[in-house]
Amino acid sequence: MDDPLQHQAHADLIVQRAADQLRNLLHNLALQIRPFPEFPGSFFSYGIEVEADDSAGRGCIVLGEDGELYELLIGLDVAEVATGDPAAMRSEERILLEDLPPATYVSLAHRAVTAAVEYLLAHPEATPDA
Repeated sequence: MDDPLQHQAHADLIVQRAADQLRNLLHNLALQIRPFPEFPGSFFSYGIEVEADDSAGRGCIVLGEDGELYELLIGLDVAEVATGDPAAMRSEERILLEDLPPATYVSLAHRAVTAAVEYLLAHPEATPDA
């Protein structure tokens, strides 16, 4: 009889391999997008929105110009409200999504590939060869 733990270890290796391959693909895709788009509604952040599963408890997920996945947090810097300057009051923070379980990364990365490809198809001028 096969050891059930061997099957689990095999499955874990498959998912890790997929995660590694998707990470490389995202890095290559991000290099193809020039200029990289500003995130809609942001002042300082660049990224392509990745449709994410809301149950993960994260905010907006974006593919960054470096091919990494980030959570984008946009808010108000209350310390700067007195300045009245909209740019100074704006708080935008990208948090690298590191240490995700491989299966979670695979799901998000696959969606990021889809978003990047859709962006490239809709904006052929964004590729260096265009």
